[in-house]
Amino acid sequence: MTRKTVRIAMNGVTGRMGYRQHLVRSILAIREQGGLDLGDGTVLWPEPILVGRREHALKALAEQHGLDPENISTDVDAVLADPTVEIYFDAQVTSAREEAIKKAIAAGKHIYTEKPTATGLEGALELARLAADAGIKHGVVQDKLFLPGLLKLKRLIDGGFFGRILSIRGEFGYWVFEGDWQTAQRPSWNYRAEDGGGIVVDMFPHWEYVLHELFGRVKSVQAIATTHIPQRWDENDKPYDATADDAAYGIFELDGGAIAQINSSWAVRVNRDELVEFQVDGTEGSAVAGLRNCRVQHRSLTPKPVWNPDIPATYSFRDQWQEVPDNADFDNGFKAQWELFLKHVYADAPYHWDLLAGARGVQLAELGLKSSAEGRRLDVPEISL
Repeated sequence: MTRKTVRIAMNGVTGRMGYRQHLVRSILAIREQGGLDLGDGTVLWPEPILVGRREHALKALAEQHGLDPENISTDVDAVLADPTVEIYFDAQVTSAREEAIKKAIAAGKHIYTEKPTATGLEGALELARLAADAGIKHGVVQDKLFLPGLLKLKRLIDGGFFGRILSIRGEFGYWVFEGDWQTAQRPSWNYRAEDGGGIVVDMFPHWEYVLHELFGRVKSVQAIATTHIPQRWDENDKPYDATADDAAYGIFELDGGAIAQINSSWAVRVNRDELVEFQVDGTEGSAVAGLRNCRVQHRSLTPKPVWNPDIPATYSFRDQWQEVPDNADFDNGFKAQWELFLKHVYADAPYHWDLLAGARGVQLAELGLKSSAEGRRLDVPEISL
C-alpha cells in the first residue's frame, strides 16, 4: 500500500458543525480507520489545516486532537498560497463563504463546502461557473441523503414499494431556547438576517436536494416565513432583536405531480419520534422516515378507520406499521460524503453533488423568501451554467 497525504484547509472548524461533524466525525474518523483505501493500492491520509479567526481556539483544537501545531492559521490567503494544500473546505458563516471560495478557486484548490454556498443565486451560480472554468473538482455537503432513515426510504423508492407517489409531508425542528434563562443551542447569528441567518436559507437548501434526489425536481414553491420569537439573548447574555425567520411553512410541487409540504421551525416542541420525519404516501404503500428509522404500511395491510368522535379509539395507529430493517451498516453521513468526495478528487469516481447542485438549494431559499414576501406561489426555473 502507498500512503498519499492530502492536505486539506478546513475553514470554520471552531464552529459547532465544522468541528463536530466535519473535523471529528469525518476527517479524524478517516484517520482513525487508517486512511481511505482507493482500491488501487493507494491509501489517502487526510492532513487537516485548521483555519479560523481565533488562534487560541485553533491551538486548543490541535492540542486536543494531537494534530501538528504548525497546521493552524488565521491567514486564509497564506494557506491558499501554499501549493501543498490541495483541498479547501468551508464551514464558515454563510456571509463569509462566497468570497473565501472565490479565492480558493483562483488558487486552484479543489472545493468542498457546507451549504448554502452563497447568500444569493447569482453568487452561487458564479461560484459554479468559476469552478467549471478552473477545471477543479467541487462538492457541496448534502448530508441528509446519507441518513440511515433516508437511505432506507430510497431503498423503498428504488424497489417500487410506493407505486405512484402522491405526497410527501415533512416535519423538522425543535425548540431553540431564547438564551435568557437557558442557553441557546444555536449561535446567535442564525437569527440575524444581516449575518446570513434564518431557517429558510438554512433548511430550504436541504429540502431541495432531498426532494430532487428522492422524488423529483421542485417545480414551484409557496412559503410563509415568519419570526415567532422576536427577541433572543446572545453568547454574552445580551438581548438582541431577531431579524431573521425562525419558522417556515412550505408547499413544493414536484416533477411527476407529487406535492411536498414541509414545516421547518426552531420554535416548536417535539412530539414525534425524531427531529425530522418525512411521511411519503403512494398508491401502493406509505412510509415514515426519520434520521435513523423508517416504518412502512403496505396497501394490503392498510386498516379501514371510520370517523367516530363519540367513542375512543380501541387500537394504536402506530402499532399498525412495520419497521424497515437496517440490512446494512450505516456510517456517519458527513463522513460517507467526505469519502465519496475524496474518491472523486483522487480516483475520479463519479460525484454529482457539486456547486451547481448547491446553487439549486440557494435558488429555492431565495424563491421561498420571495414567495413569503409577495404572498404567492412561484415557479422554480431550471438552472444551468
